[in-house]
Amino acid sequence: MDALLTINFLLAAIFFICYAYQFIYIPVPWFKKPHEHAVEHRHRFAVLICARNEERVIAKLIESIHRQTYDCGSIRVFVMADNCTDNTARVARNAGAAVYKRNNPFLIGKGYALEELLNNITEDYPRGYFDGYFVFDADNVLDKNYIKEMNRTFCDGYDIITSYRDSKNYGDNWISAGYALWFLRESRYLNHARFLLGTSCAVSGTGFFFSKRILEKNGGWPFHLLTEDIEFTVHNIINGEKVGFCPKAVLYDEQPTSFCQSCRQRMRWAKGYIQVFRKYGADLLKGALRGNFSCFDMAMAIMPAVVLTAACILVNSVTAALTLASGGSLVPILVSVGQSILNMYLTLFAIGAVTTATEWKMIAAPTWKKIIYTFTFPLFMFTYIPISFAAIFAHVEWKPIEHSVSVSCEELWQEGA
Repeated sequence: MDALLTINFLLAAIFFICYAYQFIYIPVPWFKKPHEHAVEHRHRFAVLICARNEERVIAKLIESIHRQTYDCGSIRVFVMADNCTDNTARVARNAGAAVYKRNNPFLIGKGYALEELLNNITEDYPRGYFDGYFVFDADNVLDKNYIKEMNRTFCDGYDIITSYRDSKNYGDNWISAGYALWFLRESRYLNHARFLLGTSCAVSGTGFFFSKRILEKNGGWPFHLLTEDIEFTVHNIINGEKVGFCPKAVLYDEQPTSFCQSCRQRMRWAKGYIQVFRKYGADLLKGALRGNFSCFDMAMAIMPAVVLTAACILVNSVTAALTLASGGSLVPILVSVGQSILNMYLTLFAIGAVTTATEWKMIAAPTWKKIIYTFTFPLFMFTYIPISFAAIFAHVEWKPIEHSVSVSCEELWQEGA
């Protein structure tokens, strides 16, 4: 039993060492002021949307793009209807987008769809016609100033930019709220803090931008792992790029409400992190040893939590099995595990509570739901433990997430009042 306590203590200490710096991030957005923007210039942008059976939501996204305060004549919307069996292509075309279709049952995933969409645009438009490219998911809707604010950050010299990720359906249940609170925390207390401190941010799935220089440097879009966003981020950081953040560019997306669907999605993410670390881990560690903090930061973001979680589960499970086999009592083991769970709960609750308090006005949900879902946030995060462990051994494939919340930004805030 003493050995188990020692091992659990060591694992907890390693976890703290790996992630303590993220607690230092928390006060940064409270006190550090952003730099003044440089002189703005008008640019031509392509908006890239890869959609699979998204006929119920895609029109609202395209509508929110057409309602931008940025010069709409400088924005072209492109949709890749990827292996669709519904009317996504027709709905997108009627909403004003240029639509391409892709049917490939073998190369499945957003990375492949993005690559083919960019190849089509390159064939149909002169080289260098667009100054930059935005990537959105079909369920997103944008604040009316989104592209204007992102352009200001682009003019500041950032060739890769991510944005503030909010939720369309925070108040649906504890699952959607768990996702939303995590992404709010990621926006404010990871990416915003990184940006203010001058280190690199991380692209988070949707709502990001890259310039034509980045597209040409990467030779298109060669990112096809299960988490193509993290692969894109890590690849560019290793190659000397810095991802910026635009806190005033607000995007709303839909979060899963089904636990089964949520597990499937997060299993893909966990497996994708493993894939990215397998491919880029050595280069990240080399960069970290050379003093590149962004490489260290990204390495911590994608790997140690999975390894430490697996180690903790294995150690406690084996110890419990051996104790039962020898006729011993499980009570000390359960007490040790219970103490660890309580400490984790309190830590996650504090993170969720701080995020809820500071981002209160950004959450489109009734007051009582904001309070209740702060308490359920740690429970949502606990469900990552078995998912992360299973991802080490499971064969995971990309599968689409069903979306059905079709609202504009104005309707969202009316419903959330």
